[in-house]
Amino acid sequence: MPVRIASRRRTTLRRDLPDALILDVTSKGEEPWVRLSPFYPHGGIPVPGHPGRVSESVEGVWQALKVFESEAEDFGKLRIATMKGIKRTVRRLGPPLGHRLDGRLLGYEEARRRIYLPTYRWMLDHRAADLVAELRELSAARTVVLLDYTTNADVADLSTPLSHAALVARRVREP
Repeated sequence: MPVRIASRRRTTLRRDLPDALILDVTSKGEEPWVRLSPFYPHGGIPVPGHPGRVSESVEGVWQALKVFESEAEDFGKLRIATMKGIKRTVRRLGPPLGHRLDGRLLGYEEARRRIYLPTYRWMLDHRAADLVAELRELSAARTVVLLDYTTNADVADLSTPLSHAALVARRVREP
């Protein structure tokens, strides 16, 4: 059976897929599935380009390495373990210039590929491998739908945020 993704805001999902197991993998989800959220504070997540530096969450890495017009990186974001107060917003800091990695400012797509994807994959393989394995077992017997706020599975589509549920689904399908 497939692992699918859907918007958390979709109201007809249970009617359209009555036999599916629907799991919310956002920061609003329930245990244990909330642990697949990039905001979840697993701790010990390596920060790309910073040997020895770790983050509580994947989102902490993403936000810490972001550079704005009015503010450089903010490594304090690496220590946030509450799933709140992690985001750094355009409203407060102005437009982002990119993400800094190894002294170089990366564009959005390159930052997704070199920072977000490897960091999230590391988290799946080292902090949530049990959940990935459980999803493999569950999806062998029935359709599993992972809920996320966005459903963009294309790293190159910069018009909308990347769906971490799509990354989970991809990892579940891999051997």
